[in-house]
Amino acid sequence: MPAPDNNKSTIDTKSAENGTTHFGFQTVDEADKASLVKGVFNSVADQYDVMNDVMSAGVHRLWKNSLIDSVNPRPGMHLLDVAGGTGDIAFRFLDAAANTSVTVCDINAEMLRVGAGRAMKKGYDDRSEFICGDAMKLPFNDRSMDAYTIAFGIRNVTRIEDALKEAYRVLKPGGRFHCLEFSPDVLPVLQQAYDTYSFKLIPAMGQMVAQDRDSYQYLVESIRKFPTMQKFDQMIRSAGFSRTGWRSMSAGVVAIHSGTRI
Repeated sequence: MPAPDNNKSTIDTKSAENGTTHFGFQTVDEADKASLVKGVFNSVADQYDVMNDVMSAGVHRLWKNSLIDSVNPRPGMHLLDVAGGTGDIAFRFLDAAANTSVTVCDINAEMLRVGAGRAMKKGYDDRSEFICGDAMKLPFNDRSMDAYTIAFGIRNVTRIEDALKEAYRVLKPGGRFHCLEFSPDVLPVLQQAYDTYSFKLIPAMGQMVAQDRDSYQYLVESIRKFPTMQKFDQMIRSAGFSRTGWRSMSAGVVAIHSGTRI
């Protein structure tokens, strides 16, 4: 396998002009990416949360708890969690404060099936709803949400800029955008070990746990194609958000980005 491209700044403007985008390290037509991503998550839906534990040795739970801390759930608050079909973020939010509610919006019906089933088992079906929708064209009214979260999902969107504009549109004035995502900005001293772990071990784990090596190969590649923390912050500001910033964790492996709709 060729070494990953660590030049890191990876929104390809020429590809966008030509109507193409990336699917991992492949170049594909924009019109095809959503169906390809759907195929990935259809395949892994039932084992998705188990694989998160396996791949991160459980550390993803701490990252997600930090995301919820940044949201600061309060009674009466309504959260929109995008690309969170299995409910992992939604349930943390509901656990954190009474009299809260959450709408989970995901393009993948299989992921939503898993999340809705978990909500029933947890007794959260009266405080949560699971809606199939596209992050680039959300089926919600302007200025209708108190907060917006997206965890490990925005890098799978065909046009990230459109998803950010939609996040801005649906938030109420004063509402906050919060994004937990992997980053290509790993500390240089760890880069070689991180690449070995990502490209050698994670696909093998995907095969062992989910019987799907190719989907986890894509997920690893998609991380390398995501913008740097600084560039992604600029994209959030370009969508209209104010008071933007980010906090990196685990030596740059992930970051929590945020912005406010004024």
